Amino acid sequence: MKRILFILLDDFADWEAAYLASALRGGVMPGVPGTHEVAYAAPGGRQVRSLGGLRVLPDRDLSSLPEECAGVVLIGGLSWQTPEAEQVVPLVDEALRRGVLLGAICNAASFLAAHGYLNQVRHTGNTLDMLREWGGDRYTGAGRYEERQAVRDGNVVTANGTGALEFTRECLLALGVATPEAVEASYAFNKHGFCKE
Repeated sequence: MKRILFILLDDFADWEAAYLASALRGGVMPGVPGTHEVAYAAPGGRQVRSLGGLRVLPDRDLSSLPEECAGVVLIGGLSWQTPEAEQVVPLVDEALRRGVLLGAICNAASFLAAHGYLNQVRHTGNTLDMLREWGGDRYTGAGRYEERQAVRDGNVVTANGTGALEFTRECLLALGVATPEAVEASYAFNKHGFCKE
């Protein structure tokens, strides 16, 4: 199985990884097997803590991408403007060079804007103003910004912090883990549950 590497920093947003990781490992629907291994990486390979207090001991540090890596997913939170976040830049460069999935949600999308990674792709984030604030002169992609929950442009998927389900859907479609119909059914179930209100 190919592996998706989730990048977690301290004060990461628990909910932003949950749907995607479980769909990759456990399948998008009952009876549909998982297609990818999921691994977690953090600065120094040390334990990180989520906004909700969940403690995670990662599988690896941020020194390199696994050889069998099929994607890198940056999970949002409150630490994407710290010196530790800068350790992620070489992994993003490598993901783009390899042409594998690069996903970023919430403040992780702002991190991509701050490093000029969103200038040539359609994208979204928490707000256009936030991308401009974080990116400064390095962010010149405002004309490619879309005010949507999640946006996929080739292998690059971005989302705002309230778009975890849409982010999951777009990442799963980019990876081709199941038919588009199965991915859409999974999205609809998680979005609406058994009862539409």
